[in-house]
Amino acid sequence: MKPEKHSNLPDLLSVDEARLRIMDSIIPIQGEQQLAIRDSLGRVLAEEIKSTINVPSFDNSAMDGYAITSDDIGVDQASKPLTVVGEAFAGNPFAGNIQAGESVRIMTGAMIPQGADTIVMQEQATRTDNLIVIENNVHKGDHVRFAGEDMCIGQTILHPGKLITPAELGLLASLGIAEVAVKRRLRVAFFSTGDELSSVGQVLKEGQIYDSNRYTLYGMLERFGAEVIDMGVVKDSRDAIRAAFKQAASMADAILTSGGVSVGEADYVKDTLEELGEVNFWRVAMKPGKPLAIGRIDNAAFFGVPGNPVSAMATFYQFALPALQKQAGMDAPLKLILKARTQSRLQKAVGRLEYQRGVLGYDEQGELVVNTTGVQGSHILTSMSLANCFIILDAESEGVDEGELVKVQPFAGII
Repeated sequence: MKPEKHSNLPDLLSVDEARLRIMDSIIPIQGEQQLAIRDSLGRVLAEEIKSTINVPSFDNSAMDGYAITSDDIGVDQASKPLTVVGEAFAGNPFAGNIQAGESVRIMTGAMIPQGADTIVMQEQATRTDNLIVIENNVHKGDHVRFAGEDMCIGQTILHPGKLITPAELGLLASLGIAEVAVKRRLRVAFFSTGDELSSVGQVLKEGQIYDSNRYTLYGMLERFGAEVIDMGVVKDSRDAIRAAFKQAASMADAILTSGGVSVGEADYVKDTLEELGEVNFWRVAMKPGKPLAIGRIDNAAFFGVPGNPVSAMATFYQFALPALQKQAGMDAPLKLILKARTQSRLQKAVGRLEYQRGVLGYDEQGELVVNTTGVQGSHILTSMSLANCFIILDAESEGVDEGELVKVQPFAGII
């Protein structure tokens, strides 16, 4: 599959087209497990959930106040005192039946007494001994939570693919569900290659660098919720790399590597991928992160991101993460893009869509504003640490002046 040529730079694939091709190639995993609902937090639902009960299961009060019958509401209601004939508490309902001219003191969550259909907030009533006088702004049905108002019997509440968050835990508990079927965790193997890499804790030799990308990849995969398989640093030899890829493909659903994916690069990684799998090497019209390798080795999806640390993170979030979410069986999350006014002059050349690193906040007027983190080199990992968003500049942009509106993608929406 040859990449589509970009309109401005030959042989470059647009970001949208690259993302579309990647997503079209992804097949969701099979396999699920039964978990207690507390253990299902952060997992992907694998079954349809239907309500077997009404929630709430009975009409109840949304306020502290007095339960009355709406027949006692009228333009002259202030001149008709109502007799308080009892009390109703959550879990301890009033046992009688309200008649015209009567009321029951009621607390939030308590069952609506028989004969009542309206709640008068305590702030709307004046009580003297066992009599109340209510105001004229009370209406039939006020502050009543009706049975089945949240969920009713037979209603489909959750669909497969839903990511289980704290709200879903409470929802499942409200239905009395103790266990739920979830998709198994996606298994992702990753490793680094290169004789220049030194492990953390060792003394650097001349010409060596610490292997930081492996820790970045681990962090992104762990926060995503994958079952992470760290294969360490693989020696820069054809046999070692071939063995690593075969081992990774035999035990993982996806393989993630950084570096060695540049088009035309004389690298064992690229050569071995072409030998073992169906892998496409693309040059994508984005900055940082132009080189990208996508494909499959045996039954495992493969994602090869660039070696520069910022490029690795940017391409992971824009391409690999959405694909892994689909592969895990997850519904496509909302792609959150906001508009903010830049307080910095943003430099850019025409040709590639850029994900510059920025700090999103509010000015004194409460308007969203964004500032650059400074130097935007793909090797400046501190720019990611300082940032809380990507500033997205279109390929056709020639730069942005201070005060203009720009698109921003908050990290909170993707990490």
